[in-house]
Amino acid sequence: MKDAFDAHSGDGPGGLRVADKEQWYAQPPMPASSHRRFGLATPVAALTPATSASEAIPALVERAGGRIHGLARKLCRNPADAEDVVQEVFLQAYRKWHLFRGDSDPATWLYAIAVRACKTRARRKGGIDRRTPALSQLMPWGETRVMEVAAAPDDTAHRAERNEAVARVQAEIARLPEYLRMPLVLKEVLELSVEDTAATLGLAENTVKTRLHRARLALRKAMTARSALVKAPMPIFEKQVCLDLLKAKLEAMDRGGVAHGFAVPQAEVCARCRAVFRELDLVQNACAQLGEGSMPKPLRRKILAALAERKQAERASETKPRRGRRPVRRQAARA
Repeated sequence: MKDAFDAHSGDGPGGLRVADKEQWYAQPPMPASSHRRFGLATPVAALTPATSASEAIPALVERAGGRIHGLARKLCRNPADAEDVVQEVFLQAYRKWHLFRGDSDPATWLYAIAVRACKTRARRKGGIDRRTPALSQLMPWGETRVMEVAAAPDDTAHRAERNEAVARVQAEIARLPEYLRMPLVLKEVLELSVEDTAATLGLAENTVKTRLHRARLALRKAMTARSALVKAPMPIFEKQVCLDLLKAKLEAMDRGGVAHGFAVPQAEVCARCRAVFRELDLVQNACAQLGEGSMPKPLRRKILAALAERKQAERASETKPRRGRRPVRRQAARA
């Protein structure tokens, strides 16, 4: 799907061009693997192709198991299926560790295996994706009302309504079609960079961005549909300017959003766009909260026991004497 925003690069308010990222974003870019801040990099990134599978995979269970479990929960929808997938992922990683080339973070390599496992299980169960509305229906231009919590001047107000909005977003993620849900969960729930998300899914970065933008807009639409609304402030700029501002907002979210210091300058945003941007921030915050958690202890013990059993079987096969081939008798040449 072509990025609907690519065709627009008009001048932003105050003479700034939205395409000029150096003016819109003052902070340095995010690291290639944003999940390192979750404690994965120091012990796990030290794993190399030379590390044995019996050492590497249990280390990945300890450091990345919780996030693999969270990934499976959101992609498989069914908790029992998710646990089966998690166990399958680590056993498959054990068998295929020799294929790890060391040119990416081991956890990212593991996410790719998990994504493929979830896709395979979904297709085997005959899951059919629901279609999302047309992109034109997801855009906020025709709307006359915005969420009350987004229009409130105080971010701490309406705490209960804000929590309900977050819960709605988290429930709606499972309703997204697979091609939107996959990149959203990797980028917003696991907080991988766009680069790592693209590498995990085997897609171009621009394709990942396009799908992320559409997924966020779809979640925002679903969230606002059942929220307390107030009359939207009138826009003070032309539609083209608002479109440029929305593109800038979504690109800022690609780089981590407000939580990481990436935001469209508030002085350039009218009250209506500011309310829409707060709704999008609620979507991103709701996704980030889903990334918190750990692997259930019984599942962790089960996986480690299965890995130990496989290691023991390998050792037994190595020590077992091999029988040589019996010599083939040559038949006497006929006279």
